[in-house]
Amino acid sequence: MKKQQKRKTPINEDIRAKEVRVVEDKGEHFGVIPLEEALKIAKKKELDLVQVTDNVDPPVCKIIDYGKYAYEENKKKKKQEKKNNPQVKSIRLGFSISEHDMETRVNSAEKFLNEGDPVKVVLPLKGRQKALQEVGREKIDRFLEKLRERVELKIEKEVGKEPRGLTVTVSKGQQK
Repeated sequence: MKKQQKRKTPINEDIRAKEVRVVEDKGEHFGVIPLEEALKIAKKKELDLVQVTDNVDPPVCKIIDYGKYAYEENKKKKKQEKKNNPQVKSIRLGFSISEHDMETRVNSAEKFLNEGDPVKVVLPLKGRQKALQEVGREKIDRFLEKLRERVELKIEKEVGKEPRGLTVTVSKGQQK
C-alpha cells in the first residue's frame, strides 16, 4: 500500500476513468475502449496499463511494462536535472606535469565541457613553487591552448591566485 501512495502515475486498477484511449508500446492503437476491456488486454499480454496523460478526456493509457516505464522516466528526469544545474568539475595540474599527463587532463576537460559542465583548472603551488607563479601561469596557459584546439572556450573566471595556488574556471563557448 505504501508503494502505491508514492507512485504518481496511475496504473491498472488505480486508473479512475470509465473509458481510456489505449496505445500499445509498439505503436498499435486500440482506440477509446472501456477500462475493464483495456485491463483484460493488458493482463492477457502480461503487461501493465499505465496512464501517461491525465489532462485529456478520455485519458491516454499505454500497455507497457511499468518497471521499464518508471526507469525510463526517472532517467529522463535525472538527465533534465543535470542539464539545468551543471556541476563544476575540477582538473588538477601538477607543477612539473609531463606532456602525456597534460594530454590526459585535456581529454578529461574536453569530456566534461562537452557534457555541459564548467571546468575549474587548479595548479597547487607548494613551498618554493610559490615564488615561480609565472611558470605556473604558463602551464595553465599551455593547458588552455591545448583545450582551445579541441573545444571553443569561454573563460568564466580569469587565472587568479588563491591561497593554495592558481585557478581558472572555463566553460564551453557558443558554437557559431
